[in-house]
Amino acid sequence: MCRWLAYSGAPVSLHDLLYLSKNSLVVQSLHSRLGAEETNGDGFGVGWYGAFETPGVFRSVEPAWNDRNLQDISAHITSGLVFAHIRASTGSAVQLTNCHPFRHGRWLWMHNGAIRDFHTVKRDLVLEVDPALYPEIEGSTDTEVFFHLALTYGLEDDPPAAVARAVGLIESVGRRHGVEHPIQMTVATTDGERLWAFRYSSEGESRSLFYSTDVSTLRAQHPDNPVIQQLSEEARLVVSEPLGDLAGAWNEVPESSYGVVQPGDDALLPFSPR
Repeated sequence: MCRWLAYSGAPVSLHDLLYLSKNSLVVQSLHSRLGAEETNGDGFGVGWYGAFETPGVFRSVEPAWNDRNLQDISAHITSGLVFAHIRASTGSAVQLTNCHPFRHGRWLWMHNGAIRDFHTVKRDLVLEVDPALYPEIEGSTDTEVFFHLALTYGLEDDPPAAVARAVGLIESVGRRHGVEHPIQMTVATTDGERLWAFRYSSEGESRSLFYSTDVSTLRAQHPDNPVIQQLSEEARLVVSEPLGDLAGAWNEVPESSYGVVQPGDDALLPFSPR
């Protein structure tokens, strides 16, 4: 399993976002509190939106806690929409093409969890991918196939419906092959303007996922934290586990639900496969 972070708001330094919190994502790469594994050292990736039409992506198979390039590069990048992911492989190879986030045009996608018995169901799932999208699959992870199924089913037009249809297919194929609980997932995806985050599992016991809502409380309690002081009123963090210990600053995403972070009012809605 893995840990991830998604940020939307006023531009912030990637270095501050990844390193400065008490339980930052880099800290979690070595000492995760709520993950299935304490150590998430099978690579990492960051994606961000800047001056260009498509997002930048930097990925590595090095552990995040030990990568000097990440420290240096992140200190020179600011962005108002950031995805960051640390990987603990569920069986696929530790290689660059298997590191999240994955990119298609303006879209980014990252995942914590697994399509169970992926080696058994992989062929059936891959055959459902749009032939025009299939050549883009470079790695061997279940996550990348999941992403391309969602793209096949209309992610760029209606993300919740596309993810629901992809999950429905994964569950149907899995159960046809005798897999009791076909999918475990927290997923984030974005087009650079809105951010969608999903929490769902076939057994109803999904991996942890939290969101921050009260920026004023964070500012008052962390007056010396440069990350928090930069946050705009619209700023939102969606994380696999809280970045600190402030009571009331973090809210658990309910089981079988998804959230939309967007200009204006955000939304939290029920999720079910289709």
